Amino acid sequence: MVNKIKFGILKETKNPPDRRVAVTPNQAKEILNKFPNVEVFAQKSELRCFNDKEYSSLNIPLSDNISDCDILIGVKEVAVDALLENKTYIFFSHTAKKQPYNQKLLQEIIKKKITLLDHEYFTDKNKLRLVAFGKWAGIVGAYNALIGFGLRNNLYKLKRAKDCFDFKEMIKHVEEVKLPNIKILITGGGRVAKGAMETLAPLKLKYVKPDEFISKTFNEPVICQIDADTYTRHKNGNAFDIKHFFANPTEYESTFRPFAENADIYIAAHYWDPKSPEFITENDFKSGKIKIQFIADISCDIKHPIASTLRPSTIAEPFFGYNPVTGEEGSAFEKNNITVMTIDNLPGELPRDASVEFGNTLVERVYPSLFGNDTEGIIERATIVKNGKLTSAFSYLKAFAEGKE
Repeated sequence: MVNKIKFGILKETKNPPDRRVAVTPNQAKEILNKFPNVEVFAQKSELRCFNDKEYSSLNIPLSDNISDCDILIGVKEVAVDALLENKTYIFFSHTAKKQPYNQKLLQEIIKKKITLLDHEYFTDKNKLRLVAFGKWAGIVGAYNALIGFGLRNNLYKLKRAKDCFDFKEMIKHVEEVKLPNIKILITGGGRVAKGAMETLAPLKLKYVKPDEFISKTFNEPVICQIDADTYTRHKNGNAFDIKHFFANPTEYESTFRPFAENADIYIAAHYWDPKSPEFITENDFKSGKIKIQFIADISCDIKHPIASTLRPSTIAEPFFGYNPVTGEEGSAFEKNNITVMTIDNLPGELPRDASVEFGNTLVERVYPSLFGNDTEGIIERATIVKNGKLTSAFSYLKAFAEGKE
């Protein structure tokens, strides 16, 4: 008789706590039905958005100790002192870009001869990501923009997403919002931006073209969504080509300033390469011409390309103020400041919905390769460390892992 793969659902150990899960109770049951060579176990957790009873009611075994499992899966980084030797782990490790705050994590993974698979690098043959929480970051980020704008202008008060049971309840609160004649700008065209548009859809805002956004006034609230072909241009005036832009970002310059001078709410939902043009610099803010009252920086790249993103904010304290004259942090709702929201774990505010969608994609696209044959290379591409050694695709991390960088 072939030994079954023991698959363990980890409790989250990172602070601040994250209530999301990679495997919901129903998905655990589905794994058992789809993959007869797998057994599923859940580590007990008091924080998880799906409580222990929801797992046990479906006969998923619960235990404080799941060290006998072969593969352990979570969402955020596993605490360094909780790592078990010779195991296979799956989580967002935030190590592949040489993040200094997780250098010790990578070193311990190598030391303990662990195999590390990273959710971020589950990709198809075209290198497109298979699983992500981006849509939910956009959904919650746009909702927080509505909350913050309402509080700033004493227009209305909305229940926080984290206090809603699910997305459906949150959307009911969106439907209650009445906005004045403002202009809302969204940058980006991917999952995050689409999520933001999904939140704002019940408001039935008038969608306007970029040239209209910067040149016209309206007697109703309007929205405009722009991508890199609009907020950048080639320095030599060449026609915009997205592949060329991604490969040669230094050859482009920003055309964002007119949008910043006309937007009331700015929702940043783009991907940004550090070599790409800036969006709003300190000097732009100091010019006094930036009209924006509220910035929801979902992308949350610190200080660049948006100078007001001084730090990540938190689910507990979502807003802070940016003084455009001094460039310093101040009171969130002081009228002379711009109100800023920069939460970097936004999907954690709607953990049940975000977890269901994320986990469903794992079941459909990743687990057939994980628990069967990796014919498409999905598991191989996502493996940063194998049995304590960096894989060839991530060998560039060698000096970083050795503490030489």
